[in-house]
Amino acid sequence: MVSLGLPATPARWMVVGEWRAHPARLVVGILAIAVGVALGFAVHLVNRTALASFDRAIRSVNGAADLQVHSATPAGFAEGLYPRLARIDGIAAASPVVELAATTGTLTMPGRKGDGSRLTLLGLDVLRAATVTPSLVGMPVSGGPGRDSAFDPQAIFMSRAALQAMQRRIGDSVTIAAAGRAQHFTIAGVMPGAGDDQALAVIDIADAQWRFGQLGRLQRIDLRLAAGADRDAVARRVAAALPADAELGSPDTNAQRSDSLSRAYRVNLEMLAMVALLTGGFLVYSAQSLSVARRQPQFALLRVLGLRRRALTAQIVIEGALLGLVGAALGIALGYGLADLAVTKLGGDLGGGYFRDGADRLDFVPLAALVFGGIGIAVAVASSLVPALVAARARPAVALKTAGDAGDPRAVPLAWPGLLLLGLGGLAALAPPIGGLPLLGYAAMALLLAGGIAIMPRLARTLLAPLQRLSLPPALDLAVKRLWGAPGQAAVALCGIVASTALMVAMAVMVSSFRGSVDAWLVQILPSDIYLHLEGAEAGGLDAAAQARLAASPGVASARFVRQLPIRLAPDKPAVILSAQADPAASLAMIGPTVPVPAGATPVWVSEPMGWLYGLKPGDRFALPLGGASRPVVVAGVWRDYARQFGAIAMRDRDYALATGDRTMTEAAIDVAPGTDVAGVIKALRAQLPAGVSGQAMFGEPRQMRVLALRIFDRSFAITYALEVIAIVIGLIGVAATFSAQTLARVREFGMLRHIGVRRRQVMAMLAAEGALLGVVGVVAGLGLGVVMSQVLIHVVNPQSFHWTMDTRLPWGLFAGLAVTLVGAAAGTAVLSGRQALSSDAVRAVRDDW
Repeated sequence: MVSLGLPATPARWMVVGEWRAHPARLVVGILAIAVGVALGFAVHLVNRTALASFDRAIRSVNGAADLQVHSATPAGFAEGLYPRLARIDGIAAASPVVELAATTGTLTMPGRKGDGSRLTLLGLDVLRAATVTPSLVGMPVSGGPGRDSAFDPQAIFMSRAALQAMQRRIGDSVTIAAAGRAQHFTIAGVMPGAGDDQALAVIDIADAQWRFGQLGRLQRIDLRLAAGADRDAVARRVAAALPADAELGSPDTNAQRSDSLSRAYRVNLEMLAMVALLTGGFLVYSAQSLSVARRQPQFALLRVLGLRRRALTAQIVIEGALLGLVGAALGIALGYGLADLAVTKLGGDLGGGYFRDGADRLDFVPLAALVFGGIGIAVAVASSLVPALVAARARPAVALKTAGDAGDPRAVPLAWPGLLLLGLGGLAALAPPIGGLPLLGYAAMALLLAGGIAIMPRLARTLLAPLQRLSLPPALDLAVKRLWGAPGQAAVALCGIVASTALMVAMAVMVSSFRGSVDAWLVQILPSDIYLHLEGAEAGGLDAAAQARLAASPGVASARFVRQLPIRLAPDKPAVILSAQADPAASLAMIGPTVPVPAGATPVWVSEPMGWLYGLKPGDRFALPLGGASRPVVVAGVWRDYARQFGAIAMRDRDYALATGDRTMTEAAIDVAPGTDVAGVIKALRAQLPAGVSGQAMFGEPRQMRVLALRIFDRSFAITYALEVIAIVIGLIGVAATFSAQTLARVREFGMLRHIGVRRRQVMAMLAAEGALLGVVGVVAGLGLGVVMSQVLIHVVNPQSFHWTMDTRLPWGLFAGLAVTLVGAAAGTAVLSGRQALSSDAVRAVRDDW
């Protein structure tokens, strides 16, 4: 009696024999899975390593305090808060901290050569810090060139990262600029507990307050809990004692804040990698379907000999699983290599600009490797399941006499499965984010892609139907009738083309739209001739006298000054940027109408991301922690901002000065007189800067700033460009493998045509026409589906992830080049594959029909 299953040896022969006979199809399937797994694993590794590095940097700055009180703005809070907190029940020790953004040397615009470095300057009470945050205490070098006292007013202690960035050694002199002042110090030692991830410098707290204009102010208080104290109870008592311009944080909220910096960016890249893996699944489905169709007689013979459907299905699924296993293993290795290359060339944020310091140690994560490898295998198995079920349902008597090219041309392909998937995709696109992430947006993309593939048989017949009624040359007429009569096989051939083309088009349209919108926005917000920015001047800037000198510099026609500073509104969210300027409504890229503000109320204008993140719209009221009090404000309008993903607020400079008493400025937009040399004006402006901020000043021209911004944009989307290239390359390889398999499966058809007098070149012309027609259908479907998917990316994924909108811009040049490439590749591979199929003798090709 024949076994119900297929013995191991014949099963192995079938798998190995098929792969040996058609290695190209094997390579396509493996590469398709490997690419998706590699991209997902690489993105995960890079960002995991970058977050670990960033977390170490945050911990280097914050030390090891149990709780921390931070000021809402760089201006700090009154130091009288320190003794009140130190006396709270459950607090064992408290350490006051002055924390300032600082620079050394002369800074330049990014991309230019300069000798400046950015660092964080901490002013510590060494005795207090030794009991609360000992890792921040510097270690003097006794007997060396540096000072041996931690209380020396000229002594400064630096982390190894800061020494390396400045290329300085113990004993060297250094000039530190912060809060609008420059002071000279001697490097007296290192901070052994600071690690190598953050540029830090520490001086005595009294010197920091005196020399950098922070008398009576603190930016931070580090707290250590008493043994056995209830953390939550102590935190509630501390929070109750805080003024409006201070907030309570902990290591957990710091971790959440740092994670939120790149969370959306990381998730989007991983989701795009998963979409690429889904595209690979369609290529595997195409390859497996063609393989099954070509081997129908073999499977039919096994069925006649007693093999059950269940065993045949298992045999084909196991083939897909093996293919997925090899692809997943290759993808894990390739992904680790890509991650290492990305860290080296692009940084830990893949060029996204979220982390100032790149990841330096790339660790292999076995659990992540197993997860992404398992996803790759699952995709390959799922892609093989449908062809396996088709093979199992085939009637053995019919399949024994066919080579997989049977089909009833009268049968109309079903459209409802594809329409159902497309409808579900549309509904998913309308859903809100989950956990602040567009998970259903990506589900919508997957459903749209699946629906587009499912409807391809009906679409192919619909598009080819008008050609049926035309009087065409014989070769072209045969090609049209062949494709129209076997739309299912045409759909299989189109599967890989449509999937890869749609993915590439969707990403290309999104990137083109985003880049074009950013460029137009930059033109709108950069109308002046020169822009001045003071780096690290959050706690101070240009006073009124310095502003007057700059405005009166030779060649300056007018100057508009702006005050920018970060402001914390929530402990677990990144700070937003507060911008105080003369007339925000006139200088910002407003979206929609502004609303009148009630008399006596303070108007503010919020950026688009700010509105998304905090649920604000015109007319809403909220409070800003300014000047030691909670200031009520009213939203007067919303403006477009692509520079600050985590929100920005604009207010009138006079309202800001009234609330804080601060009239210093950190930015300037300068218009030069007609015919004046811009470079000469910049030189004159730099000469007018106070000595304390000259090293912090960066000048830029609009053209240079636009070029720099777009260069950063392209760097940020480098991984997306790579996905586009990979998608089209895999798609073209899939086209070649698909046509090769289909033409080899039609050897009997070609032999019959040759017997009835059709010449070889006519058959080749027919194949070229078939390939070109399939390419045209694939381009039409891929472009249409890709544009629809791009709208999900533009209007769902981007707003839900990054909280900004953009206008759709279609890259017509890319579309034209893609259409010509795909149609040409389809026609060319069909002809090349046909040459191999026609090399067989015509008599032998039809001998089974005798």
